[in-house]
Amino acid sequence: MDYEAVIGLEVHAQLLTRSKIFCGCSTSFGQPPNSNVCPVCLGMPGVLPVLNQQVVELAMRAALATGCQVAERSVWARKNYFYPDLPKGYQISQYELPLAQHGRLEITVDGQEKCVGITRIHMEEDAGKLVHDPSLPQSYVDLNRTGVPLIEIVSEPDMRSPEEAGAYLRALRDILVYLEVCDGNMEEGSFRCDANVSIRPLGQEKLGTRAELKNMNSFRNVMKAIDYEIRRQKAILDEGGQVIQQTRLWDDAAGKTVAMRGKEEAHDYRYFPDPDLLPLEIAPAWLARVGQGLPELPAAKRQRFQQAHGLSAYDAEVLCAERALADYFEAAVNAGAPAKAAANWIMSDLLGALRAEGQAIGQCAVTPQALAELLALVASGQISGKIAKDIFPLMLETGQSAATIVEQKGLRQVSDSGELQAVLERIIAESPKEAEGYRAGKKKLMGYFVGQVMKATKGQANPQAVNELVEKLLGD
Repeated sequence: MDYEAVIGLEVHAQLLTRSKIFCGCSTSFGQPPNSNVCPVCLGMPGVLPVLNQQVVELAMRAALATGCQVAERSVWARKNYFYPDLPKGYQISQYELPLAQHGRLEITVDGQEKCVGITRIHMEEDAGKLVHDPSLPQSYVDLNRTGVPLIEIVSEPDMRSPEEAGAYLRALRDILVYLEVCDGNMEEGSFRCDANVSIRPLGQEKLGTRAELKNMNSFRNVMKAIDYEIRRQKAILDEGGQVIQQTRLWDDAAGKTVAMRGKEEAHDYRYFPDPDLLPLEIAPAWLARVGQGLPELPAAKRQRFQQAHGLSAYDAEVLCAERALADYFEAAVNAGAPAKAAANWIMSDLLGALRAEGQAIGQCAVTPQALAELLALVASGQISGKIAKDIFPLMLETGQSAATIVEQKGLRQVSDSGELQAVLERIIAESPKEAEGYRAGKKKLMGYFVGQVMKATKGQANPQAVNELVEKLLGD
C-alpha cells in the first residue's frame, strides 16, 4: 500500500532577553549550576511572578513576521505535571487564548514553493535541566534554565516529507535570527524542535496515529528521525499491526527512534488560568509600533538582491544566510563595489578566512568600505586580481587599507607599454620555440608568454596589456 506522511512541528525558541520571563535572573548560558536562580523561578512560597515586557515584544515580532493574527487579549495558564526539573510542579504557559494564531510560512523544496500553516504562537517559561551522571545511577538538577522565556511555534500538519520539514525549520530559524528574537542555536537548546509524525493511506483524509519525536539537536537529525519514523510506521502497518500513540526519542548513535512514554493529551496537564497573572492585553498602538520596527525578512531580501543587484539565486541565498553578512554586502555595494565582484569576494575569500579563524562577520578587520576600495584598485588597473588576492590577507591581519599596503610594498600594476614590451621582447628572444609555435597558430601559448611576463614582473604586469602586446609582437 502507498502511504502519505503527515508531519507537524512544534518549535521552542528561547527569546533574546537578558532576564527571565517572570523574574530578574540572568538568562546567560553556561553558568555554574543553580546560580541563575531566585525564589520566583525556584517556586518558593509567597512569591509572585512579574511579566517581562520585552518578552511580549519579541513574541509579537515573531508573530507578525510569520503572518499571525495577534490577539488583543491572551491568558496565562498553568500546565500541571511532575518532573524533577520543574520546581513549582507546573509550567506557566498559554493554552486556550494564546498570543497569536493563524500564520503561515513559505518554503521551497526542489524548486517547488509551498505554504505551511502556523496554528499558534504562545509564550511560556522553560523548565530546568537534568544532568545524568554516566558513572553512577543518579542525576543532578540544574535550575538555571527554569523561567527562561520561550515562544512555542506550532505548525499545521502540512508537511509531507523530511525535506519539507527541514526547509520549514531553516526558514523559521532564519526569520527568528533576522528579527533578533532568538539566536537559533540548536546545540545549546535555544532553538528546539519536536516532530509529530503519522502516516495514512494515500488519498485518505483521516489522520493516522501520530508519534511525537524528541531529542533532536540539528536540522540533519530532525530529518533523519522523521525519515526513520515514517519507515517504522510503514513497516508496522504493512505487517498488519497498529501504530501506538507515544513519545519517542531519537537515538543518534543507533540511528533510530526509541519509545519513551505514552503520548499525553491536553487534558492530562489539567490547564487552568494562572491566578497570579492578569490577562495580557495588547493595545493597537503597541502592536503597530512593534510592526513598524520589523526588519526586511530573509525571503524578501533574497528576492531584492537578485532583482536589484543581478545576483543568482545561489549567491543571494548565501549572502542572506545571516543578516550581518547581507548588511556587509550592501554596505560594500553602497561604497561603490560592483555587486557581483563584491559577492564573489565575500563568499570565497572573506568567508573562507573568517571560518578558518572561527570569527563572525562582525569581527572582520576589513570593513565594507575597505573591500570596495580594494575592488576599485582592481577595476582601475592599478593592481591585478592576483595582487588583490595577495593583499587581502594582509588587510585582514593588519586592518590597513589596500592603498596603504600597495604603497608600502610597491605593488602597483605595471601598465606602461614601453616597460612591458621590453620585458616581453626579452622573453620572446629566450623562447624561440614557443614564439614560433604561436606564430604557427598555437594560440594557447598566449598563456605561456603572459605567465612569463607576470613572473618577471612579480605579478605586477597588467594582463590585458600583456595580451595585447603578445598579439602585436607575435601576431600575423
